[in-house]
Amino acid sequence: MNTKNSVQTMTIAALLSAIAILIPMFAPKFVLEPASYTLASHVPIFIAMFISPYIAVAVAIITTIGFLMAGIFPIVVVLRALSHVVFAIVGAIILKKNKNLLNTVAGFTLFGLLTAAIHAVCEVAVVTFFYWGNNLTDLYYNKGYLFTVILLVGVGTIVHSMIDFTIAYFIWKPLQKIVTVPVSVRISKSEARF
Repeated sequence: MNTKNSVQTMTIAALLSAIAILIPMFAPKFVLEPASYTLASHVPIFIAMFISPYIAVAVAIITTIGFLMAGIFPIVVVLRALSHVVFAIVGAIILKKNKNLLNTVAGFTLFGLLTAAIHAVCEVAVVTFFYWGNNLTDLYYNKGYLFTVILLVGVGTIVHSMIDFTIAYFIWKPLQKIVTVPVSVRISKSEARF
């Protein structure tokens, strides 16, 4: 990679990271006590996945550091953000090896569901650790493990991830035309089914 592309790639990673840190502070939240879902909070990570595995991991890690340094997020939220590294790297590698995967409805849906499932399993694992360590708010315990962790965190994350993935896809379609660095995914108009 030449110097110009390296600088552009670092700039893109930094911008996506900054956006990922800002979204939870300003975007609309849907609250189902004790869980909450911030609209578009995963969009920068999905866009990073469309570009490259390195940018996907960088954005996930830098976002986690940003949440930690902000000091306003509980540690369980920070570690849930860190768990995004797993779905980000798996998804980015899949896209790098299958550049046209998102050009069909079936490919789009399967990829979205796979990354959403990985995303949910990782977040459930983090919350389960805190749940069994008795380190969550009373709302988690009052409503029980199956409801709060499996349903709200697990199934909720799958739905949330699919929504954010869809938003990222539609943002990436026009954005890909101005990104000049080499990327993993280009959505062609003639092949795209959306």
